[in-house]
Amino acid sequence: MTNKTLTGAPLHPAVEIYVKDAQTGKLSRREFMARTTALGVTSAAAYGLLGLAQPAAAAGHAQQGGTMRMQMEVRALKDPRAFDWTQMAFVTAGWLEYLVEYNSDGSFEPMLLSGWEINDDATVYTLSVRQGVQWNNGENFTADDVARVITDWCDKNAEGNSMAGRMTALVDDVTGTAIKGGIEVVDAYTVRLNLPQSDISLIAGMSDYPAAVYHSSIDRENPANTPVGTGPYMIESNEVGVKAVLVRNEGHEWWGYAEGKGAYLDRIEYIDYGTDPSAWVAAAAADEVDMTYETVGDFVDVFESIGYERSEIASAATLVIRPNQAAEVDGVKPYADVRVRRAISMAVDNSICLELGYADRGIVARNQHVGPMHPEWADVPAIDYDPAGALALLTEAGMQDFEMEISSIDDDWRKNTTDAVAAQLRDAGFNVKRTIIPGSTFWNDWTKYAFSSTNWNHRPLGTQVLGLAYRSGEAWNEFAFNNAEFDALLDDANAIAAADERAIVMAKIQQILVDEAVTIQPYWRSLYRHCKPGFVGWEMHIAYLPQIYKIGIAA
Repeated sequence: MTNKTLTGAPLHPAVEIYVKDAQTGKLSRREFMARTTALGVTSAAAYGLLGLAQPAAAAGHAQQGGTMRMQMEVRALKDPRAFDWTQMAFVTAGWLEYLVEYNSDGSFEPMLLSGWEINDDATVYTLSVRQGVQWNNGENFTADDVARVITDWCDKNAEGNSMAGRMTALVDDVTGTAIKGGIEVVDAYTVRLNLPQSDISLIAGMSDYPAAVYHSSIDRENPANTPVGTGPYMIESNEVGVKAVLVRNEGHEWWGYAEGKGAYLDRIEYIDYGTDPSAWVAAAAADEVDMTYETVGDFVDVFESIGYERSEIASAATLVIRPNQAAEVDGVKPYADVRVRRAISMAVDNSICLELGYADRGIVARNQHVGPMHPEWADVPAIDYDPAGALALLTEAGMQDFEMEISSIDDDWRKNTTDAVAAQLRDAGFNVKRTIIPGSTFWNDWTKYAFSSTNWNHRPLGTQVLGLAYRSGEAWNEFAFNNAEFDALLDDANAIAAADERAIVMAKIQQILVDEAVTIQPYWRSLYRHCKPGFVGWEMHIAYLPQIYKIGIAA
């Protein structure tokens, strides 16, 4: 009999709750897959619980060999824990792999782990390390490596380490490091995580792109200098702003070959054509690239007009145009005043942002950074659109003459959306200055601008992005939002399995974001990638995750 769980253990008690929630329409198929497979249910069994067969993987029809050229920004590498753009992970994914992989259908798949078990109240995680894996320097990959990396993830004192926000339950609030006894090596291939409080989000956190598993010898300033990893490729070159190249590591017996996982290509090239999509189209028309990293806005139709195939997926990817509450401008902190922030929210119609910023290729959001695609979402109303009331509130705060400088990168959709926000604020009577910054410099200090736009990726659980972006003191909290009640409610939500009960807590969380007017989060994006005919396994990932081992040339 085929096991229903990765380790052969009985189904977690919460699985029955999720089956009922799915049957009554409270969980979508993707939400159900994410919840159940995070508890160690196999993908095939999870589909079976819904009465469905697991879809076949298209990449199984690939031939061995060949080159793939992707249009993509090539950015400087750094400590993987501090990765803040997925383009970095696309390069290091050649040799740095992940414990767990999140798929676009919502399922979690074991990679460097072979499985995991979670106790009933999600306070003990038992991780089974995949046996037979070797680092490309010949060393065995063991539980000690897993424990070492998770311990590193818990270090809030490491600059830019967003992984600490994904491992909150394992982090000591006083020391900012892993709690004593929290990470236990049971034997050579077993790690036990002992949490002081329930947290159902850890497996999801291990699948995010900064969670790459690295060797102890890593050069944290530039991992390409010490490319010791478990993956099938080796870095050949990495020229920032120009090109990065991965080649098959012929001297390394990748564990995935025995599992039939692919790594079909001999060579992968990432070529940087800047942030102007018209340059991407020109490169495709000249046969200089085979596919885009991402296609945006009106250029979706343009790529199809030159014969490229489309991959589209609805997602929780978005952007925020946010005031930084700690930012000081001319000796004052203008956005520390909730009246100023509420005035900004009241002056902006999010549907206009979607239309002008992203060619209506998505759905309107409510400035809460959690939406109907998340299982715990609550139907909390947005703040009312009221430009006249917005100016009155700004005047009450004594800021009617203050010049708001709104910054963005010089690309297509992010710039256009930020333009739409600025234009609406001006129409409401606000004094607004727009600043457009080249991508080469914008990303260096993206969390520090006083008022700017930033894109955010899809995450399977609503509490994940809220913990990364809005929890007090986290590395990615670009809003400088600090709210103890919000933080405590987030902990409560992460301890609740049932969608209905979790949504009750989430309603309070979302209401805080509305009342505090933390950000403009105007829409949820459909994501697109285009590829010339002849490739398989290249489809756009819902969270941009770098599953490059799946890409191949059609057999």
